[in-house]
Amino acid sequence: MITKATAVLFVEHVETSLPFFEAAGFKRTVEVPEGDALGFVILQTDGAEVMLQSFASAMADVKTLDPKDIKASRTYLFVEVDDLATVERALKPYKIVIPRRVTPYGANETGYREPSGHFVTFAEFAKKD
Repeated sequence: MITKATAVLFVEHVETSLPFFEAAGFKRTVEVPEGDALGFVILQTDGAEVMLQSFASAMADVKTLDPKDIKASRTYLFVEVDDLATVERALKPYKIVIPRRVTPYGANETGYREPSGHFVTFAEFAKKD
């Protein structure tokens, strides 16, 4: 039985992506330094969690990984939210790559590319009575 799934996004510098996720409402719950920078961070909000790990930290952490494979890895992160308009206002400085739309599965969603290159889509589903 799966009890939880969390995306780990590999990034050049953790600090580059933090403002994007913090503007979306995520809070840092764990920080692990890597030299004079952050190597790994866990961010949470309500029922969602995402982890950011620098390439350098990932390569030091799992020595069997090929650095080319780590840098080639990209994630498309899908985040459900209660109020899409609030997220859109908070992320106004960031580039939208999927303009707000209604999907065939009933979500209003807007997609962004966060500063380290990952696609992040925020989706609001209709409230159930």
